[in-house]
Amino acid sequence: MTALHPVVDSVTRRIRERSAATRSAYLQGVDALRHRAPGPDRLGCANVAHAFAALPKDERFKVVAQKAPNLGIVTAYNDMLSAHHPYEGYPALIRETALKLGATAQVAGAVPAMCDGVTQGYPGMELSLFSRDTIAMSTAIALSHDVFDAVLLLGICDKIVPGLLIGALHFGHLPCVFVPAGPMASGLSNGDKAKVREKAAQGLVGRDELMQAEQAAYHSPGTCTFYGTANSNQMLLEAMGLHVPGSAFVHPHDPLRKALTQEAVSTALSLTRSQRDLPIGHLVDERCIVNAMIALLATGGSTNHLIHWVAVARSAGILIDWGDFSELSGVIPLLSRVYPNGSADVNHFQAAGGPAFVLRELRENGLLHADVGTVAAGGIAAYGRKPALVDGALRWDDLPAHSGDDSVVRTVAAPFSATGGLKLLTGNVGRSVIKVSAVPEERHIVEAPALVFDSQEALQAAFKAGELERDFIAVVRFQGPQANGMPELHKLTPPLAVLQGKGFKVALVTDGRMSGASGKVPAAIHVSPEALAGGPLAKVRTGDMVRLDAVAGTLEALVPAAEWDARPLAQRDAALAANHAHGLGRELFAGLRRNVSTAETGACSWL
Repeated sequence: MTALHPVVDSVTRRIRERSAATRSAYLQGVDALRHRAPGPDRLGCANVAHAFAALPKDERFKVVAQKAPNLGIVTAYNDMLSAHHPYEGYPALIRETALKLGATAQVAGAVPAMCDGVTQGYPGMELSLFSRDTIAMSTAIALSHDVFDAVLLLGICDKIVPGLLIGALHFGHLPCVFVPAGPMASGLSNGDKAKVREKAAQGLVGRDELMQAEQAAYHSPGTCTFYGTANSNQMLLEAMGLHVPGSAFVHPHDPLRKALTQEAVSTALSLTRSQRDLPIGHLVDERCIVNAMIALLATGGSTNHLIHWVAVARSAGILIDWGDFSELSGVIPLLSRVYPNGSADVNHFQAAGGPAFVLRELRENGLLHADVGTVAAGGIAAYGRKPALVDGALRWDDLPAHSGDDSVVRTVAAPFSATGGLKLLTGNVGRSVIKVSAVPEERHIVEAPALVFDSQEALQAAFKAGELERDFIAVVRFQGPQANGMPELHKLTPPLAVLQGKGFKVALVTDGRMSGASGKVPAAIHVSPEALAGGPLAKVRTGDMVRLDAVAGTLEALVPAAEWDARPLAQRDAALAANHAHGLGRELFAGLRRNVSTAETGACSWL
């Protein structure tokens, strides 16, 4: 196995040095809680009686008198969202498996799980980013009963996994295992779906045809099949060693899925103090976070994680920023192409080798920390093998040396690109990021006049009115965390893609987010500081020449420096501000909008 790449080593060392004080304070807190007596021995008798009153009498005796381990279950189950629907029967299976292993298990609590696909372009999307911290707080409430020896976390999608992980890291003294449920089977291809959306944006097809296409794409329980934030979550958890190895992309109704869920129970019990004694606060260290960053870059994963994993790291006392991602991206090869970075979906990715192939390639070529702790006893090497069910028994097999489909997954020796899928952009407009892996090279540089919009609705209206038939860079501002919760602006992709398809030079610059499935159109997103917080994005005026250069890593308004420095910041229209503060529950999140940190510090409401 090749020695660790010097850039991976230096970035990790820099993060460790930067985080020395905060990480030390975090671990002191973890260890102070880690060495207490178990909950049933520590709490008062009335507290213990309340905690276990709902258990059958024999199970009560087991946990209180026999000191059996007690597993907490935190679930994101609901039967509305396809990704979380399969979790309905998991608690019963987990309890049954735990009992067979001499333990007990309780559903400690549930967390909300909303779907960005349902709320895209509507007011509910303005709660989406803040749902992450709400999930983290809900996880904390579930675990606050403080009677658990280990935790199983059931969640998959966009904000759910980061929220569960943030919450779990605030209970860093507990061992934790994440339990996925898998993707839906492939339906209408993501590329064909995108074509129908673009036709609908032009008025070439009606609602009936569009509805048929969408329902053919999203058709059964399981995660959506594109490589957006939800499936990027699963890749990152594999790289962090927080899953049973290879469990990310096994279908919900495959018999292997049940076996992997049962194995998660056994794994959680193996991490308790009486056995391996590996709490999540110690497992998730600087090396573990860097491995997640590398996995994201090597697979061209969701840009949302440049916000979420910054927040996750901070929850463990680790300080990372976009510069760390950018430096790693310069040496991490792109090893997979899954939509929106290619035509394959996650089922094709899994069949070609999936996360195991990518992680094995990275580890064996010195591009991953190999010496990290994982919930699997075999360390990160275990995540480079593929699970199988043979005669009812679970086993892990070595993968072939070569990809099952080199149009989907490749080796380090023959990557799709020598560098990763993300790029940091800096300049007089602020700091932002772009997902270059989804954008053809000929569109990595765009220089055009700015058209400034204060809402996504205004841009859509201009498109429908035929006012955008030209070269331009759309500047959509007042979309940051403080302004309106930093919604995804995925609804802008079809109209901008239509204009790009007509031969116009088009790009997007915004302090909002784009969907983890967005690509095709160059987009400088997460511009920080945001316009509402006094960021220079609020200085851009319609007609200013703007240059987005993903090769040089710059984002510049080409305005003379003296004029730029003297130019006042545009103010958000009061009526527009009021519209984004009220209705459909948005009033309840006013405190989070006031207190949220910048995008580059994780858009955290709890710092």
